[in-house]
Amino acid sequence: MIRALSYIVPRAGTLPARPVYRSAVNARFYSQAKEEKDSQEEPKQEQENKKEEPMSDIQELQQKLQNKDKEAAEYKDRLLRCVADFRNLQEVTKKDVQKAKDFALQKFAKDLLESVDNFGHALNAFDAADAKHTTEVKELYTGVKMTRDVFEKTLNKYGIERIEPLGEPFDPNQHEATFELDQPDKEPGTVFFVQQAGFSLNSRVIRPAKVGIVKTRD
Repeated sequence: MIRALSYIVPRAGTLPARPVYRSAVNARFYSQAKEEKDSQEEPKQEQENKKEEPMSDIQELQQKLQNKDKEAAEYKDRLLRCVADFRNLQEVTKKDVQKAKDFALQKFAKDLLESVDNFGHALNAFDAADAKHTTEVKELYTGVKMTRDVFEKTLNKYGIERIEPLGEPFDPNQHEATFELDQPDKEPGTVFFVQQAGFSLNSRVIRPAKVGIVKTRD
């Protein structure tokens, strides 16, 4: 450190002049040195603050990105669920529409079955082996039989089919047992007599066949 010298002019008759050091000068140099040191530390502190600020910004952005990714995953899951539900609804609706088409004639078909039964009663009343039948009666029988066949063919066109269970095992889903009898020459549990024919619409039974079955042996 440079020391400043100052000379005091002596009065007459006193000792010669001597150098005096001013404390104010030292204080001024100390203050300047401190300011230079502070000015050097301030940029370092600012740099550190600047380093901390970008780090906090990056962390905040990363957190926001994670939140957005989570929201996107939730929306995607909801979308997939909605698509699956919509496709299931389409399949159910398609099946319901198809069922409605297939069985729209069910009530109408049941009303027609009585006419089919009447054709059968008329034909069963005719004994083809009886020689007493005139030509007119035989022709009438043939005409009724042809009419019944055409009628049943029309029913078959719309999915209405006759159930013919004679000789088959009894099926409670298609047959209605009205009585049981012992039949030694037949298999127990089989149908040996058809009292009333059954009918199905597109493989669904709309009227079970009334049958007699062979009694099961004990």
